[in-house]
Amino acid sequence: MNSVLLATAARLFKPLLLLVSVFVLLRGHDEPGGGFVGGLLGASAYALDAVTRNTGSARRKLPLAPHVLLGAGLLMAAASGLPALLQGEPFLTAQRYEAALPFALQITLSTVLLFDAGVYVVVMGAALLIMFTLGEEQI
Repeated sequence: MNSVLLATAARLFKPLLLLVSVFVLLRGHDEPGGGFVGGLLGASAYALDAVTRNTGSARRKLPLAPHVLLGAGLLMAAASGLPALLQGEPFLTAQRYEAALPFALQITLSTVLLFDAGVYVVVMGAALLIMFTLGEEQI
């Protein structure tokens, strides 16, 4: 009975945890939070899935393998420094870009967000790699 309740709760909380993790990521590049905390929250959604079902099931639901997430996140974080170099500034100097959207809306994009997104993906990949490896160990 308890496992049925946990599995049902996990099915409801996983999308909520992923949504909150993205919110923390987007909020955090200008305020407390960011990629590290968001990545941990995102990984916890899949960890909850692994606990309620099994590690293999959680791995299959992940869009990319954890080691691929690690590499992609590192590339994203490194790529966030390239626009500064192209502007003749030191590597990883923050660059901001204004964009006009329909209905007279303005949006400001920053390389800091790309760096934080890279950290998010690296932390998520590392945490999931550790959790999945430990979950598959035969004791």
